[in-house]
Amino acid sequence: MASEMQNSNPTILDTADLPTRLRPSVSSKTTTYGSEFFAAVLPSLMHGTADPLSDYSPFSSDSEGDGELMEEPIDEQEIYDLISTISDPEHPISLGALAVVSLPDISIKSSLSDVPGSPLRTVTVLITPTITHCSLATVIGLGVRVRLEQSLPPRFRVDVRIKEGTHSTAGEVNKQLADKERVAAALENGTLMGVIAKMLETCQ
Repeated sequence: MASEMQNSNPTILDTADLPTRLRPSVSSKTTTYGSEFFAAVLPSLMHGTADPLSDYSPFSSDSEGDGELMEEPIDEQEIYDLISTISDPEHPISLGALAVVSLPDISIKSSLSDVPGSPLRTVTVLITPTITHCSLATVIGLGVRVRLEQSLPPRFRVDVRIKEGTHSTAGEVNKQLADKERVAAALENGTLMGVIAKMLETCQ
């Protein structure tokens, strides 16, 4: 892909200056990259443990983790920490260092504003491509979406979009990223899956 590089000299931020608050509790719950990208509840797959007594223990690490994910607040900084270390598909540089993702462009809101107390939340991430005609904007959006789908509890919905005014075909890219059927079909493409897997290798 290097021979087709669109932006050979991007602006790179010093990673030491990027906002972060790495929290092992969420990072440890990140699932292995696999085929079930949009599974609603991944922790249930972990109950097939070799120790048959672990399911009955009140101190089971799985039950503790599930409760922690459901009760512990997740904020914009935590979302940023999850996605800022994703590698750009063109450069061996993180999306955070390239300012493709930024903390001010992440928001978390109630998915059901008319239902007080609802635990459902929508995470919105606005992406800023390094150039306005970047043809890999959709791939980057898919990478961010997959990372969040893998890492967050099922009560979170993910909305990834191109930031307004930063890409020449933002409308079309946003339509693709918002269409669940098109996203699912794209993730069945072996070549694309390989690119996304490579992007997620650097996630912390």
